[in-house]
Amino acid sequence: MCTGRIDLAFIVKAFLEGADGVYIAGCKLNECNYTTQGNFYALNISLLFKRIMEHIGIKKERLKIDFLSSSEGQHFAETVSEFIKTIRDIGPIGEIEQIDSDELYHKLSYILELVPYLKIATRDKLLQKISDESQWDGLFTLEEVQRLINEPPVYWIDPERCAACTLCAQRCPVDAIDGGKNKIHIIIQEKCIRCGTCFAVCPSKFSAVKKLSGEKAPDPIPEEKRVIKRAQTG
Repeated sequence: MCTGRIDLAFIVKAFLEGADGVYIAGCKLNECNYTTQGNFYALNISLLFKRIMEHIGIKKERLKIDFLSSSEGQHFAETVSEFIKTIRDIGPIGEIEQIDSDELYHKLSYILELVPYLKIATRDKLLQKISDESQWDGLFTLEEVQRLINEPPVYWIDPERCAACTLCAQRCPVDAIDGGKNKIHIIIQEKCIRCGTCFAVCPSKFSAVKKLSGEKAPDPIPEEKRVIKRAQTG
């Protein structure tokens, strides 16, 4: 019902499933029926993905966002027809870009994996409301997006410092931390969305959660070495 529902993952999946172009239509800016002004969010999502397309090597013309009122049916029809013609002139995705299907699939799949992190890392910008079209191109820079994609953080729990307090596991929004009482915790990297919650809640007296940049997390320790033996009292 609102373009504020548009998610970065929707656009990525559309191209992953073979779409040659994606067209988004929403209410006119500053005329949203909802206090959230969701069409600005959709605009910012599209501006972010256009930079991602530039990074990947996909023509940015394959994505278009338009704002119009419900009474502008003629304008909508004309805009859609124009977009369809543009996509037909460009041709199938990957062809004019000289990216083969396997490479394109690999690149888009990696972006899809990074979507939660990208939304967290750009959250403040995604919530901005910029009416002046001349400023849209400057919201995200190619250098910024390349850094986010090429150097995403990796979180790792140092087994030598983990006290199995369970705080990180309790607060992880995607259940990406395996652990328990008296058991050294590990982060399941395949499930981690790089939100940094574990890093933020880990007590400073332990500082077990490490934020790594530009490197792979060490392999988890063997299961039999994860048990913490505490001294008996009394």
